[in-house]
Amino acid sequence: MIKISNTVFLADSEVEYSAVRSQGAGGQNVNKVSSAIHLRFDIAKSSLPEFYKTKLLTLKDKRITKEGVIVIKAQEFREQALNKDAALQRLVDLIKAVTAVQRKRIATKPTKGSQKRRLEGKSKRSKIKSLRGKVDY
Repeated sequence: MIKISNTVFLADSEVEYSAVRSQGAGGQNVNKVSSAIHLRFDIAKSSLPEFYKTKLLTLKDKRITKEGVIVIKAQEFREQALNKDAALQRLVDLIKAVTAVQRKRIATKPTKGSQKRRLEGKSKRSKIKSLRGKVDY
């Protein structure tokens, strides 16, 4: 069982792993060993509550395909087991991130002092640039 929160769990069978070769430079071993992990998680077929499913499917993330499958590739470690744990942790973090409620931004006005300093800086810069021009005799 994969724990998402105190009340939400995923079955291990819902997550599909496949070992692939890692990218990038390496020694003789990189061409022989499949240490990277592709994690596939089908959102629609999962046992997640509907709230999670709809939020995940509306998420604009390059890891989510058009079919609603989350694909995560982990290859930062040299061991397959560590990459598997890293991919699973990324999946859990992605699902948890969906539940975080965004606070509404309160629009604020710049202070009079900051407006004055900004305009003074602009006029000072303008004066410096005007002095760089050709000199009229």
